[in-house]
Amino acid sequence: MSIGEEVIVNAPNGATILGGGEAGAATVKQAIARAPLLVAADGGAALAIELGRMPEAVIGDMDSIPDSIRRSIPADRLHRISEQNSTDFAKCVRSINAPMIVGTGVLGPRLDHGLAALNVLAGNPSQRIVLLTGSDLCFLCPPELALRLPVGSRVSLFPMKQVTGTSVGLKWKIDGLLFSPGGVSGTSNQVSRSRVSVSFRDPGMLIILPAVQFDNVIDSLLETAIW
Repeated sequence: MSIGEEVIVNAPNGATILGGGEAGAATVKQAIARAPLLVAADGGAALAIELGRMPEAVIGDMDSIPDSIRRSIPADRLHRISEQNSTDFAKCVRSINAPMIVGTGVLGPRLDHGLAALNVLAGNPSQRIVLLTGSDLCFLCPPELALRLPVGSRVSLFPMKQVTGTSVGLKWKIDGLLFSPGGVSGTSNQVSRSRVSVSFRDPGMLIILPAVQFDNVIDSLLETAIW
């Protein structure tokens, strides 16, 4: 079936988008525990079936899903969006109504797919989206964010456009810095006190943390106003 811009999936308790990249069973389980409705981005359906999980919906241009996998999924769960101006992950994001979206299997191994997924974060500031791998997580920072983190923990900031902000609890303060792609970034900063807070005037700053902080980040984002 051909689908336009309408919502395909309503997930009041959150949705996990599974891409066709690298995602271990433990990472997928971690994602679904907080965002339980599983959506596969095209070829991600093969990984879902391999892991013994039937997706509630498969969304994409359907150029990557094997025929054998397609036949194993009920036809009413297959949603083809044929336009080629966006990635399958982007098609999923715009087709889901949920308070939280977790994406896994979308950051690797292909670099172009990973960059495109980060671009989706930057292009959807009004949605809470967390990308999760076995080692890291990434999300677009809301206007203000407070987290309790272990002192010494890694906090990386990477701008997707020109932004300025303030921080409390980071070893290297960001106040007065003009961040921009190709300019100043904030990778490998560190937590200097247990409560970290950051704020930004405009959307555009990605925050990258160790994956062990996943539940902490989900809890904080759900309680925080977004753009």
